[in-house]
Amino acid sequence: MSGGTAAATTARVGRQRTAAAAGHAWSADPYADALRAGRGPLFLRRADGWLLPLDVERWCAEADAADLEVLRRCEGPVLDVGCGPGRLVAALGALGHRALGIDVSEAAVAHTAGRGGQALLRSVFDPLPGTGRWGTALLMDGNLGIGGDPPALLDRMAQLLAPGGRLLAETVPYPDVDERALVQVTDAHGAPGVPFAWARVGTRALLGHASAAGWRADAEWSTGGRSFVSLRAK
Repeated sequence: MSGGTAAATTARVGRQRTAAAAGHAWSADPYADALRAGRGPLFLRRADGWLLPLDVERWCAEADAADLEVLRRCEGPVLDVGCGPGRLVAALGALGHRALGIDVSEAAVAHTAGRGGQALLRSVFDPLPGTGRWGTALLMDGNLGIGGDPPALLDRMAQLLAPGGRLLAETVPYPDVDERALVQVTDAHGAPGVPFAWARVGTRALLGHASAAGWRADAEWSTGGRSFVSLRAK
């Protein structure tokens, strides 16, 4: 291994370890409490006080028309990364797909199981079953932000998918957004969770990251005020 290759590998592993540790912040109580209740308000809060509302009610409902349009593009066994309360895992089962959800929140995994879906309490950066064999992976509901490092997350998704496998990702509905920040999950009472790194990525920004990492874009679309991208692994 050349010095340049070794340095790149070390940097990538370091990014993944940092992202894996940050991911466990989603097990914090405000998020778990909202999932158990099935409603918000719940927010991501930046250090400067900016709040991003989280759509807990939609996550806890059944899959909607925009979700189903994404799920109809799934091929083979499907891994839902950051599955939350399991609406997509349940919908995939109803469509006849073999699906597994992963999440770092015990409440999310329990909710998914209660819907009849399969889910594991894992970070995407943990060892996972089916590595290198998944036909499709999902990064929905802002989960491109996991770890606060989109290139590291794309590297990990490429490891999980089979060659030519499909990544279906939901992007921020502003194409050029490419933000990284330290955030906390917080509720209406301002009860803060553990700080962690997060990212927000628009379609054009994601396509730039994906192209640099060797992914091939094969579709992009918007519906119901939400934006999506389909990428193919090398």
